[in-house]
Amino acid sequence: MKQEFSTQWTGSVQPRKQRKYRINAPLHIKHKFLSANLSKPLREKYGKRNLPLRKGDEVLVMRGAFKKKKAKVVSVDLKNTRVALESMQRTKKDGSKVNVFFHPSVLQIQELNLDDKQRVAALNRKSSSQESKSAESKEKK
Repeated sequence: MKQEFSTQWTGSVQPRKQRKYRINAPLHIKHKFLSANLSKPLREKYGKRNLPLRKGDEVLVMRGAFKKKKAKVVSVDLKNTRVALESMQRTKKDGSKVNVFFHPSVLQIQELNLDDKQRVAALNRKSSSQESKSAESKEKK
């Protein structure tokens, strides 16, 4: 694998190359690494399994000390592939509070932030193609 990031790289069995790919990836590709699972009702509604997290999405923590807690996404750190949630903080020794950052694989999206028209269009594009495929399969039977 070359020194700089390569879009032609298809994959490797070697963990060091996989890590190198993820670390050296540009931000527009790292955004895809921030995908979290959708809840079952959202999965049925949009016909998608996961989506990249955005500020304003409501998520459920599935693992760790904050398990089963719902919160809104406050900030997204593309560089470190981490997400900060509202009211999820730890107290430091000096008494100050700091945000706890979560990896997206630990989160499940409960509600989507649909302020962005492009995101809505992407969701509808996938769900409409899903509906047409299911309608075609029913006609064939």
